[in-house]
Amino acid sequence: MNRTLSPCSWTRLESCLDQPLGTGSIHEVIKYVPSPLPAKHYDPDTTEPISCGLQTLEELLSWKRSEANPFNVAAVPLAPREPPLASCPLRTLVSHDMMGGYLDDRFVQGTIAEAPYSFYHWQYIDIFNYFAHKLVTIPPAVWTNAAHKHGVVVLGTFITEWTDGAAMCEAFLKDEESYRAVADKLVQISHCYGFDGWLINIENALSAVAVKNTPLFLRYMTDQMHERVSGSLVLWYDSVVEDGQLLWQNELNQSNRIFFDACDGFFTNYNWTEQSLEWMTDYSGVQGRQADIYIGVDVFARGKVVGGMFETNKALEMIRKHNFSTAIFAPGWVYETQDKSEFRMNQDKFWALLSDYLYIHRPVSPLPFISSFCQGFGKAFHYRGQAERGWFNLTAQEIQPLYYHTELEDRGWLRSRGCPEDAWNGGCSLLLDGLIPATHTAPVCAKVFSLNVPLASKTLVILIYKPSAGITVSLELKTTDASLCTHINARDVNREFLTIHPLLIPAYPLQRCCGGLEPISLELCGCALREVGFSIQRDGEPQDTSFSCRVGEIMLLDVDSLQVPPERVQGMCIYDVVWLRGAGTSPQSTSPCLHLNATLQWDYPTKLVRHFRVYWRRLRGPDPRIPPGQLVLVGRAYSHLFRVTELAVAEPPGLLELVVEPVIRKGFPVPESHWGRRSLSYTEDLT
Repeated sequence: MNRTLSPCSWTRLESCLDQPLGTGSIHEVIKYVPSPLPAKHYDPDTTEPISCGLQTLEELLSWKRSEANPFNVAAVPLAPREPPLASCPLRTLVSHDMMGGYLDDRFVQGTIAEAPYSFYHWQYIDIFNYFAHKLVTIPPAVWTNAAHKHGVVVLGTFITEWTDGAAMCEAFLKDEESYRAVADKLVQISHCYGFDGWLINIENALSAVAVKNTPLFLRYMTDQMHERVSGSLVLWYDSVVEDGQLLWQNELNQSNRIFFDACDGFFTNYNWTEQSLEWMTDYSGVQGRQADIYIGVDVFARGKVVGGMFETNKALEMIRKHNFSTAIFAPGWVYETQDKSEFRMNQDKFWALLSDYLYIHRPVSPLPFISSFCQGFGKAFHYRGQAERGWFNLTAQEIQPLYYHTELEDRGWLRSRGCPEDAWNGGCSLLLDGLIPATHTAPVCAKVFSLNVPLASKTLVILIYKPSAGITVSLELKTTDASLCTHINARDVNREFLTIHPLLIPAYPLQRCCGGLEPISLELCGCALREVGFSIQRDGEPQDTSFSCRVGEIMLLDVDSLQVPPERVQGMCIYDVVWLRGAGTSPQSTSPCLHLNATLQWDYPTKLVRHFRVYWRRLRGPDPRIPPGQLVLVGRAYSHLFRVTELAVAEPPGLLELVVEPVIRKGFPVPESHWGRRSLSYTEDLT
């Protein structure tokens, strides 16, 4: 049994230790009783795991690690980045206030969704805050996983509002023991669920005692977060002033500086003016900490604000002019108010307008570096080109490329965007399209990734792509000496330009003119990859040439690591079994079906896998003449846990098998002998 699990999971998994290992079957006597699983962590109708926040002070103070939701623990640690956040002079925070929160994203294992909201411009931002109007908003693990892959810090929200909020504040800020108890619980929650800190938003007036204790609460909590969670942050929202009044200042000044001095940063209200920014630039309380002041921008443009909506760039221009960080509030405006069928187009338009005032950070990633450009949602989920149904799961999001639209001379243009119509793995491919004007004789260069990936002495490069006719595409890898990569302005040196040779891959439905790069091994010593791009050259005579190139996947692998044998799935167990009777899955069915709901847990190094494929098959049913069934896909898991829900099985007595296949990131299949397997027999309760 893996003892490196989060403390949240240990108690819930103790039953696994009692299950026999190997091929032994566990046995279940079917009983139709209400689900014993907590409704706040599992949908009461389906037992599907969900994420949620805490509504009351009593809920917070009674929170226990042993009762936490194991499915909402982030599976991805915070990746290092370049430059480190502490060295970034102009930071960008996004506060996700989306229709009350906990929508499609509350389904930890993903969900079927026709038109979900997703965020995928991670390289432009430094901090992500999941915001909702609950006392304690715990970020759904899918957001933390996606952000952490890109080196982006994730904050939950602690908010009090109105009369109820004032009563809570009076209760927990009455003395040192009370405010330390609340801070300790918030620190424990962050540590348990794997996110990186908190936005503290007190939007109600405070008594003299409560406001006196507020900076002490902030300082204690900030110190505890720094001690327990590496790279953590505690930010304060501009609301209450030092005499306890709820009086938004729209700037940092002497009335609210006492709170800023007690934590890591200050998020201003949205009704600031350029005079506010000018004044703060010279204010003594700002000196040495200008990067810690996040000027709030409400994308909905509520109240008297600068910019907003598709003119949010006007606010960013002014903020950067005065060298402040920014907090972009509710960029989901592009989803809530615009045509959802045009979501990708509007999302890309919004961030393109801001791009001149945002600063790209490079995720630092060891080999293997792999991306299929999946944005965590799509019309279908593709696996090696084969499509499944529409879906949404941000944990499936892979390292994102740069998205942009660039004008060339003589009406030429180049665009980079996600394409849900074709994909190799996940929900979309990367579509590079544009127009090469007749006068343009040099190749068009499309920058795709900005990275810091130390390369092995022998690095294997594999590419899946599909170009249009009439162009030649080359892969450009920009590298530098690895020893220089600690410097933000390291000198980049082009080491390799690889020409892609067409290779038909019939199994890949980016078909018809499908291209691919035969694996190429590069001999590189002491190099780090800094940029990945494509050089697109017109074939034939000069003329205006429209082009497209869909890129399905890029992989850079350490050649030596390819000799390492695959790991085996171990310690697989089944627990939290719930039996339900429901309508049959066939439209012609007249008798209710028996449904199995159960949690699977296993041991496998998650850093090696893209995901796990979970299957089931019938081994034996009540009719011995029916042979064992074939493996049927149940779903995909992105950690060592998976909840099987509403699985229609044969009437008792029966024997079935649940199977876990690791899909390793390097792309090679794991032999079936290394998959995890567990059988479950079941009989009717005759008592």
